[in-house]
Amino acid sequence: MCGARYFFGGSAVHSLESRESTYFRSAPIAGGHMSARANQARLIVAQLLGGVGIASGVAVGGLLAERVAGNTQSAGFAQTAAVIGAGVLAIPLARLAARRGRRASLTLGFGLGAVGAVVVLAAVIGQQFWLLLAGMMLFGSGTATNLQSRYAATELVEPRHQARAMSIVLWATTVGSVAGPNLSEPGNNLGSAIGLEPFAGPYLFSVVAFLLAALVVATLRMGLPPGSRPRRARGASVTAGVDATAVVADAGAVSGADAGAEHPKPVTVLAALRIAARDRHALFALVAIVAGQMMMVSVMVMTPVSMSHDGMSLELVGLVISVHILGMYAASPLFGALSDRIGPKAVVLLGALLFVTAFTLGAMDATAPHSDMGRIMVSLGLLGLGWSASIIGGSTLLTQSVSPSARVPLQGAVDAMMNLGAAALAAVAGPVLAWGGFLAVNVMAACILAPLIVLGVRSLAAGVRPGGQRDAVSASTSGDGVEGD
Repeated sequence: MCGARYFFGGSAVHSLESRESTYFRSAPIAGGHMSARANQARLIVAQLLGGVGIASGVAVGGLLAERVAGNTQSAGFAQTAAVIGAGVLAIPLARLAARRGRRASLTLGFGLGAVGAVVVLAAVIGQQFWLLLAGMMLFGSGTATNLQSRYAATELVEPRHQARAMSIVLWATTVGSVAGPNLSEPGNNLGSAIGLEPFAGPYLFSVVAFLLAALVVATLRMGLPPGSRPRRARGASVTAGVDATAVVADAGAVSGADAGAEHPKPVTVLAALRIAARDRHALFALVAIVAGQMMMVSVMVMTPVSMSHDGMSLELVGLVISVHILGMYAASPLFGALSDRIGPKAVVLLGALLFVTAFTLGAMDATAPHSDMGRIMVSLGLLGLGWSASIIGGSTLLTQSVSPSARVPLQGAVDAMMNLGAAALAAVAGPVLAWGGFLAVNVMAACILAPLIVLGVRSLAAGVRPGGQRDAVSASTSGDGVEGD
C-alpha cells in the first residue's frame, strides 16, 4: 500500500480515499464505508429481484383474474387490489423501519409479497376470486418494499449524494421490469406442466424472486434510520457515554457516539403529515411524489385501451409500454446526478415540463384524424421520464426537508398516498376515457400539474433552507404526536 501510494502520488490516493469516505455515511454502519458499499450492492440486487417478482405477477394478473372470476369485467380488480395493498402496507412497514430498522422492514415486506403470491396460487387452485384479491393485496407488499428501498439507499451516503444513491437503486428496477414480463411464457409452460392454470405459472417465479430478495436484505448491516430510537438491551440502560454494546438495534450495530446521543421518539404518521403541511419544501416534495404517480398511472393504464380502440395490435401496445418503462427507470441515474448538482426542486420542475410535453403530444394524437404510433411512443416515453424526475427529485427533497424523527413516518405516509391516489385516479380514468376519449384523460392528468407548479414556485420563493426541521424536532420532543414505546 505504501509502494502504491508512492507510485501514484500520495495526494492522489488521499483524494480518492477522501471522496470515498465522504460519499458513504459510515456513522450508522458497523465497518465504515466498505460496509456501506456492500449494503448498497445488496439493495440493488434485492431491487432487481423484487422487480422481477412484481413484473412477473402483474403481467398476467388481469388475465388470471378474468379466468378465476369468469368475466372480463373483473380483470381490472387484480391490479387495483395490488395497488391498494401497496398503499395500505406502506405505513406499517415504515413504522417497523423506524422501530426495528430497514433490515426488518424490507425483509418482512418482501416476505409478505411471497406469501401473497402463494395465496394467489391457492386461490387459482380453489377457484376463489375473493382469495385471489386478498393474495394480490399481500402481493402489493412487494411494490411497497421496492419503493421503500430507495429511502434505505439515502441512509448509506452523505446528504449531498442521496439523490444519486437513490437513483442507482431505482435503476436496478429496469432489469426486473423488463425481465419479468418476458418470464410470462416460460411461467405459463411451467404452470401447465405441473397441472396449474397456465396464467398462474408466473406467480411461481414471483414467490422465488421475493424470497430471494428477502434473503438478500436480511443480510443488510444498517443501523436504525436517523432519528429512530434504538431498542435497549434487556437489563441495560442508555446514558451519556454508554458503550455501543448496551444498545441493541436489530437492523445493525450503532457506533458508540450514536449510542450516547439523544434519540427522540419518531412522530406519528398524522403528526408527520402536519409537519409537512406547515413546511413549503416538504409539502412541495409530497405533492411531487403523489401527483407524479397519479398522473403517470392514469395515462399509462388508459393508453393500451385507447390504442386498442384505434385498431393497434398487442405487439405495438407492448412496444409502447416497454418504452414507457425504460423512461421510468433507465434514466434515473441522470436525474439523481442532476438532483445532487442543481437541486431536487429544479429536477421536479423539469419533470413537470416533461409531463406537460407528454400530455400535449397525447392530446394532439387524440385530436388527429389518425393516431400516430411514433407520437404515442414519444408521449409515453416522456411520461415515464417525467415520473422518474418527480419521484427522484421529490423523494430527495422530502428526505432533506424534515428532521430525522419525522422522516421515516412521513416517507411511509407519502408512499401510501401515492399508491392509493394512483388507484383512485386510475379507476376514474376509465369512465373519463369512455366519456371524452384519450384527450379527456390527458386533460384530467394535466389538471393535477397546476397545484404542483404553484407549490414549486412557493418553495423556490422560500429559499433553499428546509423549513420543516424545527417543527419536526419540536413535535418529537414536546410529546405531541409522538409514538409510545
